[in-house]
Amino acid sequence: MPGTIRFRDEFAAGDVASALRDALGGIGTDEDAVINIMGNHCLAQRLEIAEAYKVAYGKDLVEDIKSELSGDFEETVVALLTPMRTLEAKQLHDAISGAGTDETTIIEVLATKTNDEIEEIKAAYKEEYDAELEEDLCSDTSGYFRRLLVSLLTAGREPDEGVDTDRAEEDARKFFEAGEARWGTEEAEINAILCLRSRSQLEATFYEFEKMADKSIEDSIKDECGGDLQEGYLAIVESTKNMAGFFAHRIYNSVRGWGTNDSHLIRIIVSRSEIDMEEIDAAYRQQYEQSLEEVIESECSGDYKKILIAVVRMQD
Repeated sequence: MPGTIRFRDEFAAGDVASALRDALGGIGTDEDAVINIMGNHCLAQRLEIAEAYKVAYGKDLVEDIKSELSGDFEETVVALLTPMRTLEAKQLHDAISGAGTDETTIIEVLATKTNDEIEEIKAAYKEEYDAELEEDLCSDTSGYFRRLLVSLLTAGREPDEGVDTDRAEEDARKFFEAGEARWGTEEAEINAILCLRSRSQLEATFYEFEKMADKSIEDSIKDECGGDLQEGYLAIVESTKNMAGFFAHRIYNSVRGWGTNDSHLIRIIVSRSEIDMEEIDAAYRQQYEQSLEEVIESECSGDYKKILIAVVRMQD
């Protein structure tokens, strides 16, 4: 299944930039016009609109958005106008800046990316902050969790070239022995498997492990390690087994309980909107018996709610 935002064939960046100028430049802001434009053009077209806006009016669209909008609505629109790897680099920077570390963001971004995407994020981080992502993450994390992040940042995952069943059985046995006998000293072995094997090879390994151990790999991880390391391992396993289901679960976690973690919700919806949002919606319905539109309706409000619904709703 595709994303919910798609390339529009009938498109003139200059005309849309003019409409945005009218929406932002008059007495008051026409928020509905901004929502309609942002929710109905793909990222490549939104960036083209921003360039046309600068050419025509000599002003930066993002800066005008920031001056006219506010709160979560502003954050969402700015995210929609940011190149994807730059957005993810900024989110990683925010996750390790200030008081405390947002491990959930770090894990989600790094555990779900291809080698090329990780290299692009590292380059974007360097360009934005004149710093190395690995060094900054290492200075803000520790122990086995830090080692997991370094392993992911090496972007050394093997290409998908079919499944080696013998190797899957061997790797499954390493998982089994680490868990049964000496989990806590074998993380280097586990990291190597989780961060270097192709996704299809990992799926085969998990299948072999579950036959061998008579329990799921997720249950084994939960039994044998905790904290950020557990969350990191589970993110790799769950996203490998079912990427859409993984993000559906992440959305659920961002809205359950008291209050909504809006930054997490915005990141997932914006970043997956052109990839697999329709599939994530289907997974959410299956797991939680509610559509994404329904959960946004119940958890969010105002123009912020409208823009998120515009992004998750299937375009005509």
